[in-house]
Amino acid sequence: MPIEIRELIIRVSVPPGEVSALFMLPENATHLLVLAHGAGANMRHATMQAIAERLADAGIATLRYNFPYMEAGRPRVDSPEVSAATVRAAAAKARELAPDLPLLAGGHSFGGRMTTTAASEGEIDGLKGIVLFSFPLHMPDKPSIKRAEHLSSVTVPMLFLSGTRDKLADLDLLKPVVEKLGSLATLHLLDTADHSYKVLKRTRESKEDVFVEMARVVKEWLVSS
Repeated sequence: MPIEIRELIIRVSVPPGEVSALFMLPENATHLLVLAHGAGANMRHATMQAIAERLADAGIATLRYNFPYMEAGRPRVDSPEVSAATVRAAAAKARELAPDLPLLAGGHSFGGRMTTTAASEGEIDGLKGIVLFSFPLHMPDKPSIKRAEHLSSVTVPMLFLSGTRDKLADLDLLKPVVEKLGSLATLHLLDTADHSYKVLKRTRESKEDVFVEMARVVKEWLVSS
């Protein structure tokens, strides 16, 4: 299946003023997902690449991008305000690139949390849903739901893809958080996967590749939403 791949620049209203982006458009695309990276990895990380490639196989285009701190090579993540501004700029660029495709946003870990933060602060023009790859509910071994407080202000459907061994998302806390969000939230558990999608092959019930599974579930969620 032919895939158009383009390297781009997204202009943002915060320093350094622009960030790198990578657009992947499969020939049969039905949606476009604005995809943000986690705290310690840029848009080209192997996890981000695998997510984007399997989504392309499922007919979902992606626009990956760096946050300003990653673009500048700084070790510490940007503030929520800077991150939210970057999410909005990436969404605007996505609408420009593919105005006819329904717009989704989300990301892995930190990137997903900053996407919901942006969405909770005001409607993102054209946004139809948010896909959260390993939403980081709390720090490792420090159970808390404080990071979920803003989710009640998000007004579009959310899909949570979370591993059963994710130390940043205690299931005893995550499940009630998702349930409280009602019909706007869907939780799909990835058997034996950790925060970075490493699985226990011997005990994992499914033989399906975890990245293939996530892409399939995203596609099914879009059809049923």
